[in-house]
Amino acid sequence: MKEIDPALLAHIETQILPRYRSFDRAHSTDHVSQVIERSLALAAPYGLSPAMVYTIAAYHDTGLAEGREEHHLAGGRILAADPALRRWFSEEQIATMREAVEDHRASSDHEPRSIYGRIVAEADRCIDPATIIRRTVQYGLAHYPALTREEHYARCLDHLRRKYGEGGYLKLWIPESDNARRLEELRAAIRDTATLRRLFDTLFDEEQRRD
Repeated sequence: MKEIDPALLAHIETQILPRYRSFDRAHSTDHVSQVIERSLALAAPYGLSPAMVYTIAAYHDTGLAEGREEHHLAGGRILAADPALRRWFSEEQIATMREAVEDHRASSDHEPRSIYGRIVAEADRCIDPATIIRRTVQYGLAHYPALTREEHYARCLDHLRRKYGEGGYLKLWIPESDNARRLEELRAAIRDTATLRRLFDTLFDEEQRRD
């Protein structure tokens, strides 16, 4: 972070990151902080602009303010429309950052158009079984509060299989990431439905107690 202009850090920390406080727990300030940290770490071997990497990660989910379905496109618009960013970046750099935000979504139908897009897409895939199941529970409780426990579990299992199971839509882009190994661990957890159910129940109870 020391290579990034303190004024840019201040702008994002005061004007952008606080927006995540209004999102569901699966897309909270903790989540964006993790994506920023992972993005910078993944980008290090590539000689990329730390300021661009940081900015992309900071804006990547801001579009959730306009709804989940097209949040990646909305996030790109929000980044490109921020006049303050012209202080630090050229129009070409802003266009690249906008594309990276647009391309980060796991269910995207195309490969990210630049290394910056691949970095943030990979960083957004924190493949830890407990973390992923917790985020799925958090999202379900926030957006489908009327569901029963069994319905929440069925939704969770369906999501895990469609996204992370063999043949799922999740794609990995950075060879240096440890996500490939972690994905195999998660797939093993998905297949072990008895253990998965126990973990779901533990996390579900914890999240309900937080409400």
